Amino acid sequence: MRFPPFRADMVGSLLRTPALKHARDQRTRGEITDAVLKEIEDREIVVLIRKQEAVGLQAVTDGEFRRAFWHFDFLEHLDGVTAVELDSGINFKGGIGINKALRVTGKVGFSGHPMIKHFRFLAANTSRVPKMTIPGPSMLHYRGGRNMMNFGVYADMDAFYADVGAAYNKAVRAFYDAGCRYLQLDDISFAYLCDPEQREMLRARGDDPERQPAIYAGMVRDALRDKPADLTVTMHLCRGNFRSTFIASGGYEPVAELLFNTMPIDGYFMEWDTDRAGDFEPLRFLPPGKSVVLGLVTSKTGTLERPGDIKRRIEEAARFAPLDQLCLSPQCGFASTQEGNTLAEEEQWAKLRMIVETAEAVWGGPDGAARPE
Repeated sequence: MRFPPFRADMVGSLLRTPALKHARDQRTRGEITDAVLKEIEDREIVVLIRKQEAVGLQAVTDGEFRRAFWHFDFLEHLDGVTAVELDSGINFKGGIGINKALRVTGKVGFSGHPMIKHFRFLAANTSRVPKMTIPGPSMLHYRGGRNMMNFGVYADMDAFYADVGAAYNKAVRAFYDAGCRYLQLDDISFAYLCDPEQREMLRARGDDPERQPAIYAGMVRDALRDKPADLTVTMHLCRGNFRSTFIASGGYEPVAELLFNTMPIDGYFMEWDTDRAGDFEPLRFLPPGKSVVLGLVTSKTGTLERPGDIKRRIEEAARFAPLDQLCLSPQCGFASTQEGNTLAEEEQWAKLRMIVETAEAVWGGPDGAARPE
């Protein structure tokens, strides 16, 4: 049996189609009902699945077509979490911000989630491996910290971290019970914590950037406690992705050993499309039995990378970790929010097709997987 991540893989989100964007605008204006919007989402997702299958991907997603944001849309459905309209504190380079945030208004828990149905629809409409992506548990804390918690809900932050971990544990089990065997945690805080500016932001609001990585790793361990053996869980790390902009910079060295060796994660989708991510040397901490998906192809522009350049970078990475433990993907999703990055759909598909072809040339075969049997 082969397990993901696959030699040619993808992070998750894909550019929303014109039909889907139009339908969402209509729903916002009250011109169509939720039921009509769902019908359009269903139709567009099935088309999207077929395109992913056609380019040769062994794992497919729903492109996050039912979401406006990669993280808010999941987190706001946890018990005790409320979405609010205000400055999120997510400020991308170029001065772009997001006017939405999450507030903890009660004890955090999990008592069901609409994305369980979203996964079931995906699984029912593909013969490939259906992959589900959700934000990692740290994302409920990283953006706002204690400032985004109602007074008196959590006098003890350790109790908050424990509740989030327990809620995620229930969520992981719910997806597994729905048939999910490939789950990804988009837990980008670990990469942000490699940026001195981000560490200073945490310090200024009262958090300790030296302790926070271990705290977040503990939340992931709680989330994955008693993880079924046939469930592959990967983690995606990046430095921000909104309308082709970014937030953070810095190599993985400060968190690499903790990242690879303190959490029951099977594979890591890691950003290496620019020098903002540093070199490959942190891969030396990768233990046997785990894999890293090299994000060497940028999702931020439509310029198509040259396969020869990608192969040379894979060879460079293989100086620090065995080639058999490496895979290839874009560095991030193509549309972390519904607005999407600044490239055309045909450019998106050309990049994914090139990834599949390059992976076949490097590792051989269309269905090679990196996780050992």
